[in-house]
Amino acid sequence: MNYINNLLLKFDIDPTLAGYLSIILMILFIAVICIAANFITKKVVIRVITHIVKNNKFTWDTMLLERRVFHKLSHFVPAIIIYYFAPTFPSYQELIEKSAVAYLIIMGLMVMNSLLNAINDIYQTYDISKVKPIKGYIQVVNIIVITLGVVLVIANLVGKSPLVFLSGIGALSAILMLVFKDSLLGLVAGIQLASNDMVRVGDWIEMPKYGANGDIIDISLNTVKVQNFDKTITMIPSYAMISDSFINWRGMQTSGGRRIKRSLFIDINSIAFCTEEMIRKFNTIEYLSDHIIEREREIAEYNTKNDINRSNPVNGRALTNIGVFRAYISNYIQHHPGINQEMSLMVRQLEPTEHGLPLEIYAFSNDIRWAVYESVQADIFDHLFAVAQEFGLRIFQNPSGHDLKTIVDESKREVMKYRN
Repeated sequence: MNYINNLLLKFDIDPTLAGYLSIILMILFIAVICIAANFITKKVVIRVITHIVKNNKFTWDTMLLERRVFHKLSHFVPAIIIYYFAPTFPSYQELIEKSAVAYLIIMGLMVMNSLLNAINDIYQTYDISKVKPIKGYIQVVNIIVITLGVVLVIANLVGKSPLVFLSGIGALSAILMLVFKDSLLGLVAGIQLASNDMVRVGDWIEMPKYGANGDIIDISLNTVKVQNFDKTITMIPSYAMISDSFINWRGMQTSGGRRIKRSLFIDINSIAFCTEEMIRKFNTIEYLSDHIIEREREIAEYNTKNDINRSNPVNGRALTNIGVFRAYISNYIQHHPGINQEMSLMVRQLEPTEHGLPLEIYAFSNDIRWAVYESVQADIFDHLFAVAQEFGLRIFQNPSGHDLKTIVDESKREVMKYRN
């Protein structure tokens, strides 16, 4: 700057004005150098790096490029130039140097933030990331880095040692714990979730308290993000996954079968012993012929052995339409192509209720996809509702308006018939 000032004085310019002009020219000169350096860095160096990254076989450097790590590093160059030229302005040298260092620290924090995010992106390309996500830990490291960066910036600006401020943080620990309460709880919860393998990205969870019923799409330090089946997003605090109960359907998804547990309600008044005509009819049913023959032989042997008088159907053993229907359902689902035959399968009676006798089917579909599962379940019950009457059974249903109208019409006809 002295050179510029002396050069201006040779043109007989007032010394005071020459001093101001030299400062302005020096600032413009530094600005031009910074702009040129930044331009060269971004338009040349960054383009070369981008070309190298896009034309190699590695994927991790692509993540660094997408997170703009190299672009943010380019901001270091102007700050370094300004710091280097600070002695040119003796009166403001300290302020310029502190400002340049503060800017370098801030840009360093931004680079670290992008780098940590890129590390998380790289980690997510591996299958283990679904089992052991590290996003929460990355966020903890980020908080620590930002905290230390803020301390360094303040220490640099006031001209004190960073240790002075770090020692003061101990006295503020109670306030810090209050401010970062959710983050600390989330960190502890994240460790427990990961170590116990409680949830993974992609798991289907159900948590009615928070209105969550869908797939986990992200696990972070403070929240677990769930995309519900209606495409809405539910955010659940990480620590809530430890303190509250939830259902994780991963076991069902990995088992290869999805449970069917539904009942038919049979009108108890329609249950009866099988007549000879009914038995002959049942013998023609594909899934029942062998069962009927075997049961008839077994019952005949028992009644003969115990000298049972079968003139009264109450005596001894006999087939019932509900028992035959239960056997038919069992054989039907054993031959159904949508049922997993390697998993639990049974047809059982539950305790009778005011709605009739529940006949429950307990089985597993061999396809866990929701639409396929519902299709298999509907196919089975469509058939059973239709064939129940073939066994002399009625499916229970509370009287509808049509039923009441039919009763009234029949009553009117009976009254008219009586009068006539």
